[in-house]
Order: sequence, then C-alpha cells, then structure tokens
Amino acid sequence: MKDNKVTVYLAAMGTVLLWGMSYIWSDRLLDLQIPVEFFVPIRILLAGILLWVLNKVMGCDMRIRRQDWGKFLLLAFCEPFIYFVAETYGIKLTESPTITALVIATNPIFAAMAGIFIFREKIDWLNILGIFITLGGLVLVTWARTSTGPYFVLGIIILFIAVISEVSHISLTKVLSGGYAPSVIVMYQFLFGAVMFLPQFFTLGLRDFDASLYLGWDVMYPTLALAILCSATAFSLWAYAIKHLGVARSSIFLAVVPLATALLSVLFGDERLCWMQWVGLGVAMVGLLLTQKAAKTVPGSDSKTA
Repeated sequence: MKDNKVTVYLAAMGTVLLWGMSYIWSDRLLDLQIPVEFFVPIRILLAGILLWVLNKVMGCDMRIRRQDWGKFLLLAFCEPFIYFVAETYGIKLTESPTITALVIATNPIFAAMAGIFIFREKIDWLNILGIFITLGGLVLVTWARTSTGPYFVLGIIILFIAVISEVSHISLTKVLSGGYAPSVIVMYQFLFGAVMFLPQFFTLGLRDFDASLYLGWDVMYPTLALAILCSATAFSLWAYAIKHLGVARSSIFLAVVPLATALLSVLFGDERLCWMQWVGLGVAMVGLLLTQKAAKTVPGSDSKTA
C-alpha cells in the first residue's frame, strides 16, 4: 500500500463515525414529518456542489472518459438514488436508527459474495460461520424490541434493498478508483443522483411545503450536517478507503457502524436499548468480523489493492 496505512484506516473510521451520526440526523428529520423526497435530494445536491468547488480549487481532473459514463450513471443510480431512499424509508418504517444501522451493516456478507464472483476472492468456513452468527445477532436485536410499528417487517425488507445497492456502489467505486480521484467519483455520483431525484423532489418533496418549518433551523441543521459531513466528507473518505483497501477489507468497517449509532443514540437521548439488544448487537458484530477474517485472493487476481 503506497499511502500511509494510518491515514487509510483513519479515513475508514472517520466514515464509520459520520455514518453512525447520519442515522440519528435522518431520524430527527423524519420525526419532524419532513418527507424523504425533500431532504435527501437537498442533501446530495449540496454535497455535490461542495465537492465540485473543492475539486476545482484543488485542480483535480474532472473529465469523464467516454467509456466510463455508463459506470458513473449506474453508480449514481445505486447510490445515492436507490440506497438513500431505501435507507431513509427503512429508518421511518422500523422506527429505529440502531436497527437500521445493524441491517445495513450486514453489507460485508453481500460484499463477500461480490468479492467471490467479481473480484475472485476466496471464502472459508470461518466466513460462513460469521454469516450465521450475524443473522443470529440480528434476530436477537429485532425480537428484543418491545414494540414495533405496523410496517416493521416491510422496513427490514427495504433495508436489504439498500444493502444490495451499497454493495453495487462499493464494487463500482473500486472499478472507477483506478482512473479518478475519490472526491471526483463522489462528486459525480451526487450530482447525477440529484438529477435523478428531481421528479420526486418537485412532486412528493414539495407537496406539503411549509417555509416556517422546512427552512427553520431544526430542519436545516441536520440537513446541512448530512450534506457536508455524512455525504461530501464521509463518502470521499469512503472512496479513498475502498481504493486502498479493496471491496472486502473496506466493507468490514461497516460492521462498526451499528455500535457507533447505538452509542451516539444513547448519548444524545434518541433511543434506549435493553440488555438483550446490546447482546444481539455484540453478537452480530462478532459475526460480521468473522465474515471477513482470513479472506484470501486467488493467485493471479488483480484485486489486491493493499
């Protein structure tokens, strides 16, 4: 790995912390009855504009090669378009930022599959054991919940759609990272994604628009935090980590997101967890760690990045 290992791992952990907060800020907007179709498009548009300014100031090459246009459009379709809608509706329907973060953190399981079939990585019995342990922990967390909304199961299903789109996003980012700076990749995925959101924004997003509420600080503060910190900053750090760690090794850091969300939710008074949920959370994260342990690359594969 040419870049300093400490820098790469700090970038990955910084992403984890910021994404842990993103579930909390999104939940606060949903509590205010702000529609997903309003704050998500604004979040990604502001992030894209900010990254364009930064890339311009830093003199980054922002030209897209002809053969990569399709990859960038597919990247934006997977994330932010599909992912953010599924993730945010998942928070709304499950009524729990922590459970949402935990389901999203099963990403390494699907990333392992992508590693096998796309990047020719091996998986052994320890990884398979980790998958079953993760699912067991997830069951503990969800079953220990004292009450759920009427659409809780639907919320879980939608969250797994977000997981699949995130794995696709990681794989496409890895492919593009060889020819573009991480900040440029993220900039285009947000700008293209913002365009994809326009029909929803001007219909569902503005349907019940109330300037006194939507433009108030209670709404603007979490929206700006999501745009600047959880989108522009976190996704740039994440693209950097993917570039240098690869698909499987970077995805393992997502296992820490539920713990970050749970601790921050308790710290800020947004959620309380019973002891069974803490146990389930710990079990699930142990399982997620095992899904990535001792992963090897098939000789001759070009997927080694570190």
